[in-house]
Amino acid sequence: MRFLKGHGTENDFVLLPDAAPDLDAQTVRTLCDRRRGVGADGVLAIVRVAAPTEDHPRWFMDYRNADGGLAEMCGNGIRVFARYLVDSGLEEPGDLLIDTRAGVKQVTVPSIGDITVAMGPATKLADAKVQLDGRWWPAAGWSMGNPHLVVAENDLDPDRVDLTITPAVDPPTAFPDGVNVEIVARTGPASIRMRVHERGVGETRSCGTGACAAAVAVMAAQNERTSYDVAVPGGRLAVTWRDDGEVLLTGPAVITFSGEYPGDTTR
Repeated sequence: MRFLKGHGTENDFVLLPDAAPDLDAQTVRTLCDRRRGVGADGVLAIVRVAAPTEDHPRWFMDYRNADGGLAEMCGNGIRVFARYLVDSGLEEPGDLLIDTRAGVKQVTVPSIGDITVAMGPATKLADAKVQLDGRWWPAAGWSMGNPHLVVAENDLDPDRVDLTITPAVDPPTAFPDGVNVEIVARTGPASIRMRVHERGVGETRSCGTGACAAAVAVMAAQNERTSYDVAVPGGRLAVTWRDDGEVLLTGPAVITFSGEYPGDTTR
């Protein structure tokens, strides 16, 4: 099985250029295993659409979380996906359209440097409470094509929160398919830092959709739409919330190496 490895602010992925359409959960789990496999937060299957249309461009990002579950969208992953298309010569630098389970996204890919994704509008979801370190905290619900709960409390230090276990949510029925949880602190008038627990993965070094949700939640609380710098453990991202509702995510994407993985993924 041919694969590549890439990351966006250290949110890392296995890319499969020749993935079968029936990619199974066990294969994904094995590839993402950091001891038995390649090691990653998720798998990006590079799917070429047989009969592209205006609504369905010629590339589809089939993204799976490390537990093998399907995911609607991945802001870091789509930049890595787009970087592969350009670096491999499958697309020219410039504006690309990539289909995802959260709809078609426009991605601006220079020959080198940071990539910008038009993530679509942020949608308000129901607020809830999140349990962190034995205490319940209010969290703002936002969707970037996938669900997020953003905790932004002055007396909660993101660096001190234990994210080794999945945070409980109240009410427990609010997000039956799971939810990503971001812990956020303001660091300036237009900057925040963030840690994230991703559903189906655990804590990751970065989350593109999570950075968007976190920045939007803080901007909404301030009744503003502007650009924010978002510091994550794996680097920095820029999020712009435009007046028309569109959210732009800008950050790096790097292909690190490639290889062949044995066909047996049951080891």
